[in-house]
Amino acid sequence: MKRWIGAAAGVLMAFAAMPAQAADKVVLMLNWYVYGEHAPFYSGKAKGIYAAEGIDLEIQEGRGSAATTQAVAAKTADFGYVDVPTMMRAAIKGAPVIATGVLLQTSPMSVMGFADKNIRKPEDIKGKTVAITPADSMTQIWPLFLKKTGLKESDFKTVAGDSQTKLNAVINGQADLLLGYVMDQSMKIKDATGKDVYPIKFADYGINMVSSGIIANTDYVKANADLVRRFMSATTKAVEAAEKDPKAAAQSILDANSKGGKIDTLTQGFELTIPLYRTAETKSKRPFQVTDQNMTDSVNLMVEYGGLDAKAKENPKAFYTNDYLPKSGS
Repeated sequence: MKRWIGAAAGVLMAFAAMPAQAADKVVLMLNWYVYGEHAPFYSGKAKGIYAAEGIDLEIQEGRGSAATTQAVAAKTADFGYVDVPTMMRAAIKGAPVIATGVLLQTSPMSVMGFADKNIRKPEDIKGKTVAITPADSMTQIWPLFLKKTGLKESDFKTVAGDSQTKLNAVINGQADLLLGYVMDQSMKIKDATGKDVYPIKFADYGINMVSSGIIANTDYVKANADLVRRFMSATTKAVEAAEKDPKAAAQSILDANSKGGKIDTLTQGFELTIPLYRTAETKSKRPFQVTDQNMTDSVNLMVEYGGLDAKAKENPKAFYTNDYLPKSGS
């Protein structure tokens, strides 16, 4: 008996001496510099949600969805958080990328201006000046918004510039409105001026298309199926946890990056993001569970208005998969 106990103790000591299995290092590159929309990734990391799935997560800021998509295609980032229509344009040209989960299933695109200018509906845009950034995703869909609302280009003036010039035009009064995301540019303007911004949302006028989601290299997905499942499981849980406490989720951005913004606008920006997670069809589903119809409609809109090659309509499912998402309750 003593010999048996001694042998068992030796085995236990040997196991104790073995190093713990190292977590998988994963790089997630964002679509842009950090803002409120990104709160779930930072809070998920801070809460240990990724670590619980055996993932050592590194979050990198991006310089636009196109650049992040290129990084994922080149395998310099494992996952990207990008505008899915932008990813589609790269994929149809041969980039080896696919969306493993679509988080924003309602478009955040809008035309916005200071709330005190009382521009509340498309009719109010007449006679005003709108700042745009040529060739960006919103400017490509803008003609569809005009068509849906009965506006003509001749109803208003347009000024063009890069993303910062567009913001400055509204801040300095050179433009009444700009094309922007409800949770992004509106918060930048409020940070700079302290004044509230009112967005006229494209989605309120029948423009139903997806926006941001998680993408990965197709070869990476095939070679790391279990890791992709664990990453999407952790990210789903991170989003669900962040939804329950937006301010704490926003604070996690500042805990990781003290220059990441202001807590009030980071929180407000994230709160504006949450309603975009689901459509009427997915309101009872967990995050990322996009429907085939939503994706098909998005592809069709991108072909007609967003410069996407018409052959994309032949197989919309080539751009995304729900196969790596956690099941309900898991």
